[in-house]
Amino acid sequence: MRESAGGSIVPDVNAINRLNPKLSGFVGLGVPLLLLATGCATLHPKPAAPPPDPAALTLTAEVALKKGDCRTAAEAYAQAASVGDVELAKHATQVAIACEHMPAAWQSVSRWRSLAPNDKEANAMYALVALKLYRISDARAGIKDFCRVTFNSGAGAAQSGASPPGTAKPGAPKPGASQPGAEPPGAAPPGLAPPLARAHVRDPGEVSLTELASLLLEESDASAVLSAMAGAIPEPHASSAATLTLFGELALAAYDGDRAQKYAQQALQKSPKSLAALRVLADAYVLQGQGGLAVDTARTAAGIDAARGGLELAEILASLDRVEEAHQQLESLRNVGVPAEEIDRRLALLAYQSGDLQEAKQRFTALISSGEASDTAQLYLADIALRNGDPERAIQDYRRLYDSSVALSARSRSAALLLDRHARTEALTLLDDYATEHPEEELELTLAKAHLLADHGEAQAGLDVLAGELQRHPQHPSIEYDRAVILEQAGHVHESVDALEHLLAQRPDDPVLENALGYTLADHSLELPRAEGLIRRALVSMPDSPAALDSLGWAEFRRGDATQATSMLARAYSIDHDAEIAAHWGEALWASGKQSDARKVWAQALARDPESRPLKATISRFVPDAK
Repeated sequence: MRESAGGSIVPDVNAINRLNPKLSGFVGLGVPLLLLATGCATLHPKPAAPPPDPAALTLTAEVALKKGDCRTAAEAYAQAASVGDVELAKHATQVAIACEHMPAAWQSVSRWRSLAPNDKEANAMYALVALKLYRISDARAGIKDFCRVTFNSGAGAAQSGASPPGTAKPGAPKPGASQPGAEPPGAAPPGLAPPLARAHVRDPGEVSLTELASLLLEESDASAVLSAMAGAIPEPHASSAATLTLFGELALAAYDGDRAQKYAQQALQKSPKSLAALRVLADAYVLQGQGGLAVDTARTAAGIDAARGGLELAEILASLDRVEEAHQQLESLRNVGVPAEEIDRRLALLAYQSGDLQEAKQRFTALISSGEASDTAQLYLADIALRNGDPERAIQDYRRLYDSSVALSARSRSAALLLDRHARTEALTLLDDYATEHPEEELELTLAKAHLLADHGEAQAGLDVLAGELQRHPQHPSIEYDRAVILEQAGHVHESVDALEHLLAQRPDDPVLENALGYTLADHSLELPRAEGLIRRALVSMPDSPAALDSLGWAEFRRGDATQATSMLARAYSIDHDAEIAAHWGEALWASGKQSDARKVWAQALARDPESRPLKATISRFVPDAK
C-alpha cells in the first residue's frame, strides 16, 4: 500500500491494472477513498454488531492485493463498499472484476450503480457483470440507463478505450471440442468477420454503443449480448442504420443468420450503399446456406467500393469453399489500390485454411522476409511445421514467440507437444511462468493447463487445478463449466451431467449450457428425447450454430436415424470445418452405407487438421490401417 501526505490509504492502482489492464481505461481508478474515522465502542451487555469499518477493510484489501490474495482483496473491498461512498464502490468493482470474483463484483457494482445512477461507467460495468452471471434482465436495465445518460447528455465516445475482440465468441464449446489455445489463429469461418470490427457508425452516441458492445463481448457470448441490447436502446437510435448494422454483427456472432439478414435489410432500407450492412447481409446468407445470394450481395458491395467490397467478395468465396475463385479475386485486387501485403496475407491464410500447407508456408515465409508479417504469421509457420509432422521444429518456432503478442497460443501449443513427449514439468512451467509475469491472464492460462492435462490422460489433475481456481475465483461460471467438461473426459459422466444441470438451473435458457448438456446426454445415449429437446431449445437462440447443429445431428444418429443425422452434420460442417464435426459426419455416412463418402470427408478434414484427436480416433475405429 501507499500512504498519502495526510496518512490515508490510497488504492494501489498499478496493482489493479496489472491484474486486468483492459478495464483500466473504462473505469478510472486514480481517485481518493473516503475513509471513516472509528471511535471507541460503548460497553454494553449485548453490544450490537458494529458496522463495517471501510478504513480497516480497505487496509485489509490492499495488504491482500500486495500479497496476491485476490479473493480476500475483492471480498474486503466489497464489504467496505457496502457502507462506503461512490468512489470506494467504483474501486471495489474494479478490484473484483480484475480478480474474476463474480459474487464480489456483483455486490460492488450494484452498490456503485445505486449511488451513481447517472454514471455511464457504472451502468456499463453493471451490465458487464450481469451478463457474466447471465442476468439478462439486469444487464438490459444497465444498458438502458447507459443509453439514457449517453443520449441525453449528447456524450461522445464512451471512455472505454476498448477495441473490438479479435474473434467472434458465439459460445463455449461443447464437451469434447477444442480447448483454449488449441485453435489456429483466424480459425473462425472465413466469411464471418469479427463482430463489430467492420461496423461504420456516425453518431457519437452510437460509437459509445459499439464500444459498449465490444466490452460486453469480452465477457459474454454474443447471443446474450444481443438479447440484452436489442430491447434496451431507445428510439430513434434503435432504428438507425448504424445500430441495426451493429445488431446484425451481433446476430452473426450469435450464429443467427435469419436475424442478421433482417437487421441488415432494415439498415439497407435507410442507407442503401452501406458497405457494413451489405457485408452483414452477405455473411448472413452464407450462414443460411444461400451461397448464390451471398456472392451476389458481395458483388454489389464490390461495385460500390472495389477495394473493400472486393475483399468481402473474396471472403465470401472462401467461406463457400470456392478457393480458386477466392484466390483469383484477391489477385485481381492488386489493381484497385489494396495494399500488396494485405492481399499476400489473405492469400497465405486462404492456402492454410484450405489445407494447402506448402503454398501457405511459402507465402507466410515471404511475408516474414519482406518485414510485413506479424507474430501471427510466425505462429502459422509453427503450426504448419506441426501439421507436416515435425514437432521438434514446431517447438523451436513456438519458443521464439514465448514473449510475443501471441505468447499464450504459442506457449499452450508448445506445452501440448511437451506433454506428448512426457516432459510434464517443462510443459506446465511454460504456463506457470507466464501467468506469474502476466497476472491478468492467470485464469485463462490455468484453464488452458487444466484442459491440456485432461487431454493427455490426466483428467483428475485437471480437476484438481480447477478446484484450486474455484477457491480463488468462487462461483466463476467459466471454471464451473470447464469442470463439467473435464468431469466427462474423466469418465464421471453422471457427475458431469449433474454439474451442467446445476449450472443450467442458475442460468435458465442459456443456449450454450442447453447445448452442452444435450450433447453430453446424447453422446452417452442417456435420455435421448430430453437431449434432443435441450439441443433444439439451444438452436432457437443460435439456429445456425455449427456446435449445436452437430449436437443435434449426433443425437439423431444416437437414436438410430443416420440419414437425418447425415444431413444435419453436413450443414454443421459447411459452416465450420471443425474436425470433430467431420468425425461425426463421416461416422453417420459410414452407418448409412456410404463408406466412400465417409472416407472423403475424413481425408479432407484430416488435411485441414491432422492433429485432431477425435478425428483420428474415429478414423482408426473404421479404417484401422489408415495412416
